[in-house]
Amino acid sequence: MIRFWKAHGLGNDYLVLDQAALDFPLAPAAVRLLCDRHRGVGSDGVLLRVATSAADFGLRIVNPDGSDAEKSGNGLRIFARWLVEAGHARQLVFTVATPGGVVECECHVEDERVTRVAVEMGHATFDAARIPFSGVDGERLTVTAVSVGNPHCVVFGPALDDARLRRLGPRIETHPRFPQRTNVQLAVAPARDAVEIRIWERGAGETLASGSSSCAAAAAAVREGRCDPGRITVTMPGGVLAVDVRPDWSLRLDGPVEAVCEGTLAADLEAALRALSR
Repeated sequence: MIRFWKAHGLGNDYLVLDQAALDFPLAPAAVRLLCDRHRGVGSDGVLLRVATSAADFGLRIVNPDGSDAEKSGNGLRIFARWLVEAGHARQLVFTVATPGGVVECECHVEDERVTRVAVEMGHATFDAARIPFSGVDGERLTVTAVSVGNPHCVVFGPALDDARLRRLGPRIETHPRFPQRTNVQLAVAPARDAVEIRIWERGAGETLASGSSSCAAAAAAVREGRCDPGRITVTMPGGVLAVDVRPDWSLRLDGPVEAVCEGTLAADLEAALRALSR
């Protein structure tokens, strides 16, 4: 019997599984089935606890299309809460190894529940200050390419437009300029300490919220002189996260985590996952 735990960060939901409880590798097709909201449990991705010697805990992050992600701010906060509430983490501060680097998580408890998690997301690095490129649905764009352990492309403009996100998002994600694909954010900076974004997530599409996207947009806003270093609030359709952008470009992400459900996968679904992972 395979147990799962589900939670969300501002509407960005993940399933948490323990690789040690599986006797088969979780193949991309199996992940797609798990994340299917009609035939599976349904989620924006899978968080798989894996063995590591690089940190207190190891994490594999898988997008709903079955591709692996280097890092996820919301995923890390969800994983951290699960580690504490499942009894794996005995302390409220610990390290997690991801393909995008080792991060430190700090859990905050209220009424015996982890309600908020802060994550040291590493350092932002920039491919270039601003990159012009063309061929995106007939538009010539100037973007800020930034990595926070995974790739992002931030497009600032005078206003946010959901229809434009849906039109440009998939084209920028797969643009030849980004051979490994990229996450995309349309952004505005209404104040020196505030950013608003819409998100097209690599391997997932339009999402309500993203922790790494929030970090990328906040760092890009500081890089471009639109915001000041320090604590920046990032508003998305799902809600608000806080990102501290320090002078050395290190980033701290802080936000809520809400549990949804936990349970055991039914025998039919487990058999289907096993068959897809052969």
